[in-house]
Amino acid sequence: MSEATGQPAGAAPKITRGSCLCSAVRWEFRGTIPDATICNCTACRRYGVLWAYDYDGHGIQVEDPGGAMTSYTRGSGSLSFNFCKHCGNLVSWRGLRPNRDGLTRIAVNLRLAPPEDVADVPLQCFDGLHSFDDLPRDGRTVADVWF
Repeated sequence: MSEATGQPAGAAPKITRGSCLCSAVRWEFRGTIPDATICNCTACRRYGVLWAYDYDGHGIQVEDPGGAMTSYTRGSGSLSFNFCKHCGNLVSWRGLRPNRDGLTRIAVNLRLAPPEDVADVPLQCFDGLHSFDDLPRDGRTVADVWF
């Protein structure tokens, strides 16, 4: 089993794809998605997103061939929320500065993937409003929060 992809050694990595409502912006996540973060911060709770994290150009690729994406940078300017300017879907958030290794953190919105492709991804609740800590897992998956 490869630690990088979560797949058997020699197997092609799993690829999960998502797109905004009008399909102008698409993303793909290469490898097993370890969890879907559901956050209660002032932004994420309003957006209603489920985040899957990795690094821009590594595990996550965002494709915007027609330049449809626009962004909102909040507060201190440490990250941008990236939307399709045509249909309004929130596609990703992206760090605005690389980390010490030169990698830029990014997360994609799993609600833009086909439900059956992400149904079994475990939920990770994150208290972004008060403590900025992960909360204990309760066994729920993405399928438990689809309406």
